[in-house]
Amino acid sequence: MITRSAPDAGAASPARRAWCRRRALVAVASACATVAGLLATGPANAAPPVPTARGDNPYEGATVYVNPEWSANAVTVPGGAAVADQPTAIWLDSLATLHGPGAHTGRTMKLADHLDAARAQGADLVQLVLNNLPGRSCAREAGQGELAPGELDRYQREYVDTIVDIISDPAYAELRIVTVIEPDSLPNLVLHTGDRHDATWLCQQVLESGDYVRGVGYALAQLGELPNVYNYLDAGHHGRIGWDEDFMAVTDLMWRAANTEGARSADVHGFAVNVANYSVLREEYFTVDDVINDQPVLQSRWVDWNSYVDELPFAEAVRKRFVRLGFDWDVGMLIDTSRNGWGGPERPTGPPDPDEQWSGVDDYVDSNRIDRRNSAAHWCNQTGAGLGERPAASPEPGVDAYAWIKPPGESDGSPEELPDAGGRQPDAMCDLYDDWDFEETGALPGGGLFGDWFPEHFEQLLANAHPPL
Repeated sequence: MITRSAPDAGAASPARRAWCRRRALVAVASACATVAGLLATGPANAAPPVPTARGDNPYEGATVYVNPEWSANAVTVPGGAAVADQPTAIWLDSLATLHGPGAHTGRTMKLADHLDAARAQGADLVQLVLNNLPGRSCAREAGQGELAPGELDRYQREYVDTIVDIISDPAYAELRIVTVIEPDSLPNLVLHTGDRHDATWLCQQVLESGDYVRGVGYALAQLGELPNVYNYLDAGHHGRIGWDEDFMAVTDLMWRAANTEGARSADVHGFAVNVANYSVLREEYFTVDDVINDQPVLQSRWVDWNSYVDELPFAEAVRKRFVRLGFDWDVGMLIDTSRNGWGGPERPTGPPDPDEQWSGVDDYVDSNRIDRRNSAAHWCNQTGAGLGERPAASPEPGVDAYAWIKPPGESDGSPEELPDAGGRQPDAMCDLYDDWDFEETGALPGGGLFGDWFPEHFEQLLANAHPPL
C-alpha cells in the first residue's frame, strides 16, 4: 500500500544521521577553509535582432545557433534528420577548439567560425561551454584536461582571455552569447576531497591550489564585462548534490567562487543543471515522500536518502538557495534535456495501483521510476536513454530554457586506449562494470573517447526519445 507523507527525522538511523553530520562538517570545513585562504589572496541574409537587455531571459525571442558539424553527423543516422535542426552548445574543451581544428574527430571549426556561421544562419544566440580548467574532471579515474594543476595562468591568459578577445569583436556585438561555466568542477571540491570514500588525489590537489575557484571567478569576471554575454554557472544535478549536507556546502562554495578574482554575483546570469547528464525532469509515478509498507522511499537503494529524485524540483531549490545567498532574485536556470527522455518500451505508462502489494520499497521505486539507470551516479553513454524535451525558452517558472547543452550522439568516454586521442583519457566508468563496487554501469559498449561521434548511441537516443519524435 502506498501512503504519501514525509517521513519524520527518525527515519534515518542514529548512525546514519551522525555520519551525515560528520560528512557535512568535513566537506564544509575543507572547502570553505581552503577557499577562505584563496580569497585572502532566420534567413541567411537577414540582420540579427538587437540583443535584449541583460536582465532579461536571453532565450526569449532568440533564434539559437545550430552547429553545422553536429547537424551533419545527425543526418548520417537513420531518423536523425528529424532533430538535425535543433540547436546544441559548442564545447570549448581545449585550446585547439578556439583556434581550430579541434582535438576531436570531426571537429574542424574554430570559435570564430561558429560565430560567423551563426550570423550567416540569421541566428542571434550562441551557446558556449567553457570546459578546460587546470586538472579538469578531477573526480574521474584519469583527468580529462590538457592543463595541469598549477597552470591557472595559462587557463586565464591563453584560454579565457582568448575567448573574450574573440567574442568581443564588434562583428559579433549583436549575438547573445550564453556561456555555461565549467561543468563538473566546483562540486568535486566537496564531493571528492578530504576523507570522502571517493576522494581523489587530483581533486585534493586542485582544491589546495585554488585553480578551480580562481579559474571560475576569473572567467565570470572577464566574460561579465561584455554586455552581450550571459554567464550560467554549472550547479551539478540532483544525483550529485541532492543530499542536504552536500547541497549546502557546494552552493556556499559556488557563492565564494562567484565573488573572487574580480567576479561579482551580478556576473552570474543564472545556473545550469543536469549538464551532460541523464536525470529526468520529473518522476511522474512516485515521489520522494512516498511510504511503502511503512518504509519511506528515502530508504530505497535508488534514492539513498537524497532529498530529490528529479531535476525540476532540484533546479527550483538551487535557484531559491542562490537568491538567499545574495544572487539576483531573477536568476534563471538552464536544464540540459539532451538525453533525459527515457522513452521506449521500458518507460512506465501510468501511476501504480494504490492497492498493489509490493515486496519492498526497492521493488516499488524500481518498477515506477522513469530514469532507468542502475544508479543516478552513472553518467557514461547510458543504455536505454532517449532524447528529452526539445530546446525551448521559458518552459517553466524560473527556468530560462531547456537546452541541449551536451550534443546528443557525442560520446561521454571510452574504457579503451584509442589512437589519436588528442590528450583525452579512457575512463573505467565507461566500462561495463564499475571498478568501485563491480556494479553494472549501464554504459553502451563501443563509444569513442569524450567528444567523439557515437552513432550507435545517437540511434538509441532517437528510438527512446520522449516526447517521441
